[in-house]
Amino acid sequence: MTITIINGPNLNLLGTREPEVYGSQTFEQYFGQLQKQFPEVSFQYFQSNVEGELINELQRAGFSSDGIILNPGGYTHTSVAIGDAIAAIPAPVIEVHISNVHAREAFRHISHVSAKAKGTIAGLGLKGYELAVRYFLPA
Repeated sequence: MTITIINGPNLNLLGTREPEVYGSQTFEQYFGQLQKQFPEVSFQYFQSNVEGELINELQRAGFSSDGIILNPGGYTHTSVAIGDAIAAIPAPVIEVHISNVHAREAFRHISHVSAKAKGTIAGLGLKGYELAVRYFLPA
Protein backbone atom coordinates (compact mmCIF):
# COMPACT_ATOMS: atom_id res chain seq x y z
CA MET A 1 0.00 0.00 0.00
CA THR A 2 1.31 3.43 -0.96
CA ILE A 3 0.18 6.55 0.88
CA THR A 4 1.35 10.01 -0.14
CA ILE A 5 1.43 12.82 2.39
CA ILE A 6 1.31 16.31 0.90
CA ASN A 7 1.87 19.34 3.11
CA GLY A 8 1.25 22.88 2.00
CA PRO A 9 2.65 26.29 2.86
CA ASN A 10 4.56 26.96 6.06
CA LEU A 11 4.40 23.34 7.21
CA ASN A 12 8.12 23.12 6.49
CA LEU A 13 8.46 25.33 9.61
CA LEU A 14 6.84 22.84 11.99
CA GLY A 15 8.86 22.62 15.16
CA THR A 16 9.69 26.32 15.12
CA ARG A 17 6.51 27.97 13.85
CA GLU A 18 4.05 28.90 16.60
CA PRO A 19 4.87 25.89 18.80
CA GLU A 20 1.93 26.73 21.07
CA VAL A 21 -0.36 25.95 18.10
CA TYR A 22 1.63 23.43 16.07
CA GLY A 23 3.95 21.77 18.61
CA SER A 24 7.72 21.57 18.75
CA GLN A 25 8.31 18.50 16.58
CA THR A 26 9.40 18.87 12.97
CA PHE A 27 7.38 17.04 10.36
CA GLU A 28 10.46 15.10 9.30
CA GLN A 29 10.80 13.75 12.86
CA TYR A 30 7.12 12.82 12.91
CA PHE A 31 7.33 11.28 9.44
CA GLY A 32 10.08 8.93 10.67
CA GLN A 33 7.81 7.85 13.52
CA LEU A 34 4.95 7.16 11.07
CA GLN A 35 7.24 5.03 8.92
CA LYS A 36 8.25 2.95 11.95
CA GLN A 37 4.67 2.69 13.20
CA PHE A 38 3.34 1.49 9.82
CA PRO A 39 6.11 -0.62 8.22
CA GLU A 40 3.56 -2.19 5.85
CA VAL A 41 2.97 1.18 4.20
CA SER A 42 5.18 2.67 1.52
CA PHE A 43 5.06 6.40 2.29
CA GLN A 44 5.84 9.23 -0.05
CA TYR A 45 6.18 12.76 1.29
CA PHE A 46 6.00 16.12 -0.46
CA GLN A 47 5.90 19.67 0.90
CA SER A 48 5.70 22.95 -0.98
CA ASN A 49 4.82 26.54 -0.32
CA VAL A 50 3.74 26.90 -3.96
CA GLU A 51 0.13 26.21 -4.95
CA GLY A 52 0.90 24.94 -8.45
CA GLU A 53 3.49 22.48 -7.14
CA LEU A 54 0.89 21.07 -4.73
CA ILE A 55 -1.53 20.62 -7.64
CA ASN A 56 1.17 18.91 -9.71
CA GLU A 57 1.88 16.51 -6.84
CA LEU A 58 -1.82 15.77 -6.32
CA GLN A 59 -2.12 14.92 -10.00
CA ARG A 60 1.00 12.74 -9.92
CA ALA A 61 0.14 10.90 -6.69
CA GLY A 62 -3.55 10.74 -7.51
CA PHE A 63 -2.93 8.13 -10.18
CA SER A 64 -0.24 6.10 -8.39
CA SER A 65 -1.08 6.13 -4.66
CA ASP A 66 -3.70 4.17 -2.76
CA GLY A 67 -4.49 7.25 -0.72
CA ILE A 68 -3.39 10.82 -0.12
CA ILE A 69 -3.20 12.71 3.14
CA LEU A 70 -3.31 16.42 2.37
CA ASN A 71 -2.71 19.34 4.69
CA PRO A 72 -3.19 22.27 2.31
CA GLY A 73 -2.36 24.83 5.01
CA GLY A 74 -3.55 28.33 4.18
CA TYR A 75 -4.55 27.24 0.66
CA THR A 76 -7.47 25.40 2.26
CA HIS A 77 -9.35 28.67 2.46
CA THR A 78 -8.35 30.17 -0.90
CA SER A 79 -7.62 27.51 -3.51
CA VAL A 80 -10.48 26.38 -5.67
CA ALA A 81 -7.79 24.87 -7.93
CA ILE A 82 -6.60 22.44 -5.23
CA GLY A 83 -10.20 21.33 -4.69
CA ASP A 84 -10.58 20.85 -8.44
CA ALA A 85 -7.37 18.78 -8.54
CA ILE A 86 -8.74 16.47 -5.84
CA ALA A 87 -11.96 16.03 -7.80
CA ALA A 88 -9.95 15.09 -10.91
CA ILE A 89 -7.98 12.18 -9.40
CA PRO A 90 -9.07 8.66 -8.46
CA ALA A 91 -7.08 8.35 -5.20
CA PRO A 92 -9.10 9.19 -2.09
CA VAL A 93 -7.87 12.22 -0.15
CA ILE A 94 -8.12 12.81 3.58
CA GLU A 95 -7.77 16.48 4.52
CA VAL A 96 -5.77 16.97 7.73
CA HIS A 97 -5.26 20.10 9.82
CA ILE A 98 -3.04 20.16 12.88
CA SER A 99 -5.01 22.94 14.55
CA ASN A 100 -8.77 23.14 14.93
CA VAL A 101 -9.46 25.53 12.07
CA HIS A 102 -13.06 25.97 13.30
CA ALA A 103 -11.82 27.42 16.60
CA ARG A 104 -9.66 30.00 14.81
CA GLU A 105 -10.36 33.07 12.70
CA ALA A 106 -13.64 33.09 10.75
CA PHE A 107 -11.89 33.00 7.35
CA ARG A 108 -10.40 29.62 8.33
CA HIS A 109 -13.88 28.11 8.61
CA ILE A 110 -14.11 28.01 4.80
CA SER A 111 -12.51 25.08 2.98
CA HIS A 112 -12.37 24.64 -0.77
CA VAL A 113 -10.95 21.17 -0.11
CA SER A 114 -13.39 19.51 2.31
CA ALA A 115 -16.21 18.97 -0.18
CA LYS A 116 -13.84 17.13 -2.54
CA ALA A 117 -12.04 15.09 0.16
CA LYS A 118 -13.18 11.73 1.46
CA GLY A 119 -13.00 13.14 4.99
CA THR A 120 -11.44 15.79 7.21
CA ILE A 121 -9.50 15.53 10.46
CA ALA A 122 -8.79 18.76 12.32
CA GLY A 123 -7.52 19.86 15.70
CA LEU A 124 -5.81 16.67 16.85
CA GLY A 125 -2.26 17.82 16.25
CA LEU A 126 0.08 15.56 14.31
CA LYS A 127 -2.01 12.56 15.46
CA GLY A 128 -4.42 13.50 12.67
CA TYR A 129 -1.94 12.09 10.14
CA GLU A 130 -1.82 8.75 12.00
CA LEU A 131 -5.61 8.58 12.06
CA ALA A 132 -5.72 9.28 8.33
CA VAL A 133 -3.23 6.45 7.70
CA ARG A 134 -5.42 4.11 9.75
CA TYR A 135 -8.41 5.02 7.57
CA PHE A 136 -6.57 3.73 4.50
CA LEU A 137 -5.46 0.43 6.07
CA PRO A 138 -7.49 -2.68 5.32
CA ALA A 139 -9.91 -3.60 8.09
